[in-house]
Formats: sequence, structure tokens, C-alpha cells
Amino acid sequence: MRVITGKYKGRRFEVPRTFKARPTTDFAKENLFNVLRSYLDFEETRALDLFGGTGSITLELLSRGCPKVVVVEQDRKHFSFIQSTLRSLQDTASIPLCGDALRFVAKCKEEFDLVFADPPYALPELAELPERVLSRPVLKAGGIFVLEHGKNHDFSKHPCFLEHRAYGSVNFSFFRKQEVSISENPTTE
Repeated sequence: MRVITGKYKGRRFEVPRTFKARPTTDFAKENLFNVLRSYLDFEETRALDLFGGTGSITLELLSRGCPKVVVVEQDRKHFSFIQSTLRSLQDTASIPLCGDALRFVAKCKEEFDLVFADPPYALPELAELPERVLSRPVLKAGGIFVLEHGKNHDFSKHPCFLEHRAYGSVNFSFFRKQEVSISENPTTE
């Protein structure tokens, strides 16, 4: 696994062969970040990486200058790998958490500009993920949610859907959390 661009460009990390997680391919990752660049200024983006896996997306976010990147991974071996990788960078913008990503989304009160999720493609709750993220305070109004998924899911009918990109067997669906206007949120006097 290697970092594609930014301050850690070219850094390589050897992912143990025993890992269940599949790092996002370099081709898909590079294209993902090209699309994200049109939506975000990375140096002002507070990001959350759910289902961190190998930490590949977290590394790219840090390399591009995100001031804060929280990564959540439940598998202890994968989490340990992410921790050691982040320790080697000594980047204080990273916060690794070992835990269940769905529970984190349900309980998190902190707002992020970008939420990226790369769950196992067989996750039973995968189809519900856009609604779970977009309906919670974990993603700020106007923020971007990106879901990596297999070809069998189509989120184009979701009201917050922006676009879909496919790179080989890797699919990304992009969503923007709608801003709440004052007229939609009336206060009673």
C-alpha cells in the first residue's frame, strides 16, 4: 500500500497477507481524490474514515493536509496496523479509534466535513449507510459523504445523492448533506 500524493507521497506500508481488508486500489484512490478535490479544500477538511481497514484513505487524507482525521476500525489486528502506520508518520492530525463504525455514527456528536465509509461489501446494513450518516450530526450541513460499495447497489434515488463513479469493481457514491434553511426549521414563539 502506498500514499499517492501530498506530503507523504511515495511512502509504502506493507499490509500483512493475512488481512481480510482490501485496500482501495491506487487507481480507484487516485480518481476518488480527484473527484473530492472538486468538492473540498483538504487543508480545511475535518474527516472521518469509517471501516478504516488498512488505513489507506486516512493516509491519503493526512498526506493532503487535513487538519483532523478520525479513523474507526473494529478489527483489532487492522486497528493495530493502522496505529503503527500512523505512529510512524508522527502526524498529530490523526485519531485512530478501535470500535464499531455503526455505533460510532449513532453516538458521535462531533461534525465532520467529509465522512468516508468503506464497509465490507457483504455488510447487511450497507444499503442503510447513507441515511444513517446523513441523518446524524456526524456530517455537517453541506458536508460530503462517500460510500465505497460493490456494483449491486444504486443510491441514485437518494435525495442527497450527487454522483456515482466506478473504477473497475470499485464503486463510489457521493452525497452532500443538505443545508437546513430557516424556513424549514421554524421556531415557535
